Amino acid sequence: MARILSETDIGILKTVAPECEGYLCSGSGVNYRSILPPLANHYSKDADDFLRRIKLLSRYDLEYLVRLIFSGEESLGCIPFDYFVLFVENVSERLGKDIADQVKKSYENSECPD
Repeated sequence: MARILSETDIGILKTVAPECEGYLCSGSGVNYRSILPPLANHYSKDADDFLRRIKLLSRYDLEYLVRLIFSGEESLGCIPFDYFVLFVENVSERLGKDIADQVKKSYENSECPD
């Protein structure tokens, strides 16, 4: 489910990618509709950098992202698998294994929107 980024979303994106100056995907030419795919595909140098950036999130912001994942508003389908593994490990450490397992299920059911 595509969404228009809210002020909260933009604040989170600025936390994890302070170099972000615009919200237009260079690959598709459309505005970002999620936080994690542009973080993984446009701003992170590699999986370790992605994890470093995810760790910058407050617990509140991480919980917010997880709620968006569960509602289908945050896309996981365009995130490289190795990045996702690190993300879900971080969720497990910070929010618990049960929530991480639900995030895994969401990833398994996701696809990258056109």
